[in-house]
Amino acid sequence: MSIINLNAIRDAKLNSDPFDFLVAPGFLDGDTLRAVNHDYPAIDTAANHALENLQYGPQFAALMEEMQGQDFALALGEKFDMDLASLPSTVTVRKYCERTDGNIHTDHKSKVITVLVYFNEDWQHEDGQLRLLRSKSNIEDYVAQVPPLGGTLLAFRRTDHSWHGHTQFVGERRMVQLNYLDQSPLAVAAQRVSRFGTHFMKNVLGMR
Repeated sequence: MSIINLNAIRDAKLNSDPFDFLVAPGFLDGDTLRAVNHDYPAIDTAANHALENLQYGPQFAALMEEMQGQDFALALGEKFDMDLASLPSTVTVRKYCERTDGNIHTDHKSKVITVLVYFNEDWQHEDGQLRLLRSKSNIEDYVAQVPPLGGTLLAFRRTDHSWHGHTQFVGERRMVQLNYLDQSPLAVAAQRVSRFGTHFMKNVLGMR
């Protein structure tokens, strides 16, 4: 039995201003959210962690399997008019946010679709809500602001102007990020350069 609600994606409005995005509340119901949070990885640092480097329980594992499955890719691909099921994907998991997080940026050019799923059972903070922005220079000039409430899915198409970020927040902010990757020759080369740069910074310069 599926633990995700694909109809939440199918029923979500695809917005095109300032870039293509959708917000799907109810992607996970309350019971599923609690079960997945019980099995959430035991992360103690404010960083994105590759899924394959983490340990977690069976309900979290079940969710990750479905999110990387064909049915999910087909439902999301229909909204963005893309063949996502044929593309590779990466998954990272986060639990904590620090002062340096949330700066305005676009995602790496190797990514074509970014998917964020939130797991915070409550959110009373004004800060830490993702903003979809009209420019790279003004965090207040946003089209939509999405609280990271548990069960909400946000997806957007990566472009050179898909600016996003959030105001400074320090504390627990649970999130999974799934990215579908461009497989054109230039994008693959960019991925390799990016991975080499990250490896160099961490291992040669000791920046961890």
